Amino acid sequence: MRPSNNFRDLLFPLDDPRFVMARGLSPRDFGQLARKHPRAGALMDRWDQLSQEPFHGLTCDGACEHGLFNLENEGAPVAEAVAAATELLRHLDPANREKLCYPIDAREWRRWSNPEFLWNDNGLRLEDLSEHVRMLVMRILEASLGPRGHAKAQGCMRVNAFLGDLVQLQTIMNEWSYNFLLFGEPSLTEPWGWNFYGHHLCLNCCFVGGQMVVSPVFMGAEPNVIDEGPYKGLELFTTQEIVGLSLMQSLSPSLRDRAQIYEQLHDEPSKPAGRWHRDDGLHLGGAFQDNRIVPYEGILATEFDAAQRDQLMQVTEAFLELLPDGPRANRLSQIERHLDRTYWSWAGGYGDEDPFYYRIQSPIIMLEFDHHAGIWLNNDLPAKCHIHTVIRTPNGNDYGKDLLRQHYADVHPGHIPGQ
Repeated sequence: MRPSNNFRDLLFPLDDPRFVMARGLSPRDFGQLARKHPRAGALMDRWDQLSQEPFHGLTCDGACEHGLFNLENEGAPVAEAVAAATELLRHLDPANREKLCYPIDAREWRRWSNPEFLWNDNGLRLEDLSEHVRMLVMRILEASLGPRGHAKAQGCMRVNAFLGDLVQLQTIMNEWSYNFLLFGEPSLTEPWGWNFYGHHLCLNCCFVGGQMVVSPVFMGAEPNVIDEGPYKGLELFTTQEIVGLSLMQSLSPSLRDRAQIYEQLHDEPSKPAGRWHRDDGLHLGGAFQDNRIVPYEGILATEFDAAQRDQLMQVTEAFLELLPDGPRANRLSQIERHLDRTYWSWAGGYGDEDPFYYRIQSPIIMLEFDHHAGIWLNNDLPAKCHIHTVIRTPNGNDYGKDLLRQHYADVHPGHIPGQ
């Protein structure tokens, strides 16, 4: 039986053992407890293995396609971001500055994760900082992402705090349950960047002069809406959900059948081994999937009519609203130029109340939307009140790696940044 899409129908009692054992623990103690859990421990062991692999990049077939990305000035707000990062560094004592800063090619850049348990405690933990320093960190996000991106990131943080209040686990899930790292030295010309990660919000941002790459990105919400308190009415993924469903419903029956790769979201005999995961659902581009092979599935956008192609671009723009104006416009233009190699795939039903998964994938972008089973809500099957979204840049440009390679080849011949 399909679970309710109203999260209020899916709340555990507050004396449930999963809450009792965790209540009052620090995030670090809870991380140690999670390490001992069979499922979470196995997940972390697998992450340990994947994190040791040299970076190659997500591909459709294991072979990285070259020549897709070029160095250019797209009007990224590098001056504003540099000013914000410099101000943060100015207010940190030497110990915290040392904890925050890493070389541009540090492996820690790839060791982000999205669960609520603290696994990699790198960089600065926001809840350990003063309010003033936390605000300086958030100014870097605001300067880098622009107003819409900053608001969406803040929304994920506020939903996390709302969930912590719902289940009375505020020491584990609150508005500041996130780590922040800085890579390289903030510069108008030389590459640098940052990452920010924690429950349902993981952002990776690389600047190369007036150009930027914001990926990988993981954003989610459990529940999908705040229904009380000062942020009542906050919803974060409405456009991705509504326009994505509208596009699928607009297809002819024959196109829908070919786009629908699975009729059900949860594990079933028809899926290949490992295609569905209890913690990841159907999404493929989450934490530590930097080198994953994700074959194209579904149908090509060339089979859409003009209105459907427009809807596809609306969905894409809803994901890319994180970016400031110049980089977003440039990225959308790149994606549109590759529509003849862009695939649309779908899993689950396409009725108004059906939970679903979809993916938009081309040589230069992979976007995923997934209705998820409950973690802190009591639904073993996916429901629309728990959402995960992922942004990846395939073929070696996650973390801006391909742009970094080109920059060093042009400006610093002989220097090859590490993986």
